[in-house]
Amino acid sequence: MSKTFDFDLIVIGAGSGGVRAARFAANLGARVAIIENRFFGGTCVNVGCVPKKMFSYAAEASTVTELFASFGHRFEHNGFSWETLRDNKTREIKRLNGIYQRLLTNAGVTIFNGHGRLLAPHQVSVDDEKTYSAKHILLATGGKPYVPSIEGYENGLVSDDLFYLPSLPKKAAVIGGGYIATEFATILNGLGVETYQVYRGNLLLRGFDQDVRNFITHHVQSGGVNLLLNSQVKSIEKRSDGKLLHLENQQPLLVDEVIFATGRMPNLDNLLNHELELALTPSGKVHVDSSFNTSIESVFAVGDLIEGPELTPVALEEGMWLARHLFQGAQKPISYEMIPTAVFSHPCIGTVGLTEQEARERYNKIDIYRSEFRPLRYTLSELQTRTLMKLVVDAETDKVLGLHMVGDDAGEITQGFAVAMVMGATKADFDATIGIHPTSAEEFVTMRTPAE
Repeated sequence: MSKTFDFDLIVIGAGSGGVRAARFAANLGARVAIIENRFFGGTCVNVGCVPKKMFSYAAEASTVTELFASFGHRFEHNGFSWETLRDNKTREIKRLNGIYQRLLTNAGVTIFNGHGRLLAPHQVSVDDEKTYSAKHILLATGGKPYVPSIEGYENGLVSDDLFYLPSLPKKAAVIGGGYIATEFATILNGLGVETYQVYRGNLLLRGFDQDVRNFITHHVQSGGVNLLLNSQVKSIEKRSDGKLLHLENQQPLLVDEVIFATGRMPNLDNLLNHELELALTPSGKVHVDSSFNTSIESVFAVGDLIEGPELTPVALEEGMWLARHLFQGAQKPISYEMIPTAVFSHPCIGTVGLTEQEARERYNKIDIYRSEFRPLRYTLSELQTRTLMKLVVDAETDKVLGLHMVGDDAGEITQGFAVAMVMGATKADFDATIGIHPTSAEEFVTMRTPAE
């Protein structure tokens, strides 16, 4: 590697993409440094996927208790301790932070604890004090919550704050209709909070398959969340008895806490020297080419800073790809066509591939296979829990273009089928696969007749 610079690669941001790029580059013999001023592991480990999934498990308690009572078990519920959940989560997150730091140290990566700023091509500073040079610089500072500029917005919290609340509110409003808002609304509801979800659209989860949107919207509401659709917050008034939301098309709503979950935006805070300017996309993300080059020489960007799915596995893949590209040689471009994902709402959603609408726009003729049923595990109870499964198939080639599920273990089930779909599985391949009975997953290989 070149000795002209202090390092071969300096990474600003120790989230999923940054850590993966740093580790792989170091393992390939590069001299690597990483700069982080907050916490190791990024959004996912600290205020995203990991703690959210823990809270999602906690929110299942009332349903699980009722379900197992139908199998003869008798439980006495002695209350819920928010403090126990919160503090156990925090202890586990600290453990994971330590693991991330050890992974970097063991790989030979130099760690700088402080704020990283890009001063010029090949040059960065730490806390505006020490300056270092690198042949390559990677920006991997991730995203941050977006809060709309409405009157009284400072009286609300953001989704990150939920993981550290001193006490659980009795009544809360979640603002937004995307996957973060829907997850948090159903989690709070499951933990016993009187929950309201305010969204300007008529169905939750814009961008997902229409059948999924219809199904999840109905089940979120029937599950206990008070959906205030076709509405949005005009202002938030702080009062002695709580936060008063003034809404469009709805009566004012008084709650203990307001939580904004209105999306995320690139975290570019104090990242660039004032003389530098990064080219951005129309949506405000960092513009990169197919090799993750930004408009500034020697500077790259991956993860939530750039366009594409805001998913931890995507950032990991991009970071790994870039390390290999820089220090091993030319790499095959990353495919973004068949990326599975899950929404850990109640019920859970798993999806991979195209929605029905996307498929109809791209293909001459498609077939839709759809099934909705009550899973076996609920048949002895009074719970009316249902599952939705759907396949989108190219009628001309028989290739499965999209797979969607709402129901128990949707994320786990979807991951397995995603392997087959990446390999180009056809509906005939699905039909030729013998199902495991009795499971919900077998429904994907037993749907024989296209929906009307």
